[in-house]
Amino acid sequence: MSDAAALNRSPPEAGQARGDGIGGTALKLPLWGSALSATLLVQVVSSFAAAATPLLGPLLTLRWGLAPESIGYVSAVVSTGICWFLACGNPMLDHHGPVRALQIGLVFVAAGLLLLSQPLASLGLVGALLLGLGLAPNTPAGSQILMRTAPADHRTLVFSIKQAGVPLGGAIAGFAVAPMVLGFGFIGAIQAMIAIVLLSALLVQPFRRSLDAEKGRQNRAWARMFLSRSSLSRSARVLSSHTSLPMLAALGVSFSITQACITAFTATYMVTRHGKTLAEAGHLVAILLVASTIARIFFGWLADRMGSGLTLLCLLALAAGATIALLIGTAGTSPWLIYLCMALVGSTSMGWNGVHMAELARVSPPALIGDVTSSASLFGFVGSICGPLIFAVIANRTGSFDWPYLLVAGQLALSGAFALWYLRRRPTVA
Repeated sequence: MSDAAALNRSPPEAGQARGDGIGGTALKLPLWGSALSATLLVQVVSSFAAAATPLLGPLLTLRWGLAPESIGYVSAVVSTGICWFLACGNPMLDHHGPVRALQIGLVFVAAGLLLLSQPLASLGLVGALLLGLGLAPNTPAGSQILMRTAPADHRTLVFSIKQAGVPLGGAIAGFAVAPMVLGFGFIGAIQAMIAIVLLSALLVQPFRRSLDAEKGRQNRAWARMFLSRSSLSRSARVLSSHTSLPMLAALGVSFSITQACITAFTATYMVTRHGKTLAEAGHLVAILLVASTIARIFFGWLADRMGSGLTLLCLLALAAGATIALLIGTAGTSPWLIYLCMALVGSTSMGWNGVHMAELARVSPPALIGDVTSSASLFGFVGSICGPLIFAVIANRTGSFDWPYLLVAGQLALSGAFALWYLRRRPTVA
């Protein structure tokens, strides 16, 4: 069934209790509860695996015989895989259904982790590409499921709870990765992560019957379309379907550049420039991500109350630019001040995603929700590719992480200021 038909189903069905089972135990949940449970679980586990890569950056680059800032290239390849799926993967999602697409993604994540653990940098980069391909289904599949099932009055909050799984998974990685490496060794830690990912793919299987019942039409040419250039051009055209979408997409790019650089380089920055241990750097990143988790839920609630997600995104961009600059200025001072700055950076620069996804879904034509969220996310991940690459080049040329961080903060603040100015001139776009 198409997205438009799914969205026009009667409200009672959206809240209808369903019996889903995990391990044979029935769980009586409303349909939106099943949807949020399944998408949140996959989001947390995927994000845990994704966050482990930059946290292991010092060990990976040492294992490959590369400079520490080279972890930025790995981050860029992960984003390339995400972009590839977002540009060309919707036919696969329609063919298999959103829950099956999430399961396929988890299998790719496991394969990516396996290759990343190999001692050859070339295999590691292939693993990074597979990791990106596996992470990407979370955005369009989750948006399709939640837009169809979430109560309208709390839609932004539900989206934000699901998106809070991104920093929550990262925070778990921040606390767990270093102890796993110490307890199991590097290879043992990777194997444990792979087992967790594959177990999660099995745990969401019971949700398929209710949540994949309204998947799109069967398209047996999805594999060929996955390699089609026409899918990429369509991703650009679909963002013209509403006047707010180009501005929302542009803000998403700016936030994505910032988030990619913060997550890719913070652990390495703290270890190589400020003498932190891997465990201390993991704790700092965990604080960053815990704050982001809480902020995403709070900002989702706030956006529902404000009625303008775009205005809130502009204010967050301005605040994030200021807090990143504050972090760079205090990184070598009191540990407690660094923790506070990490919390502020996480809240502002990484608390935006749920509001952004819900706002994209809100203004999209119902039949194009999956396409619009994929297209906007595609351009965001282009920023995620370019951001770490440029950051790594500047850090290598200047011998400092400070200037790249300040440039990242500046571009985000300027984007927020321009969007606010645009909204004041054309208030109806919100």
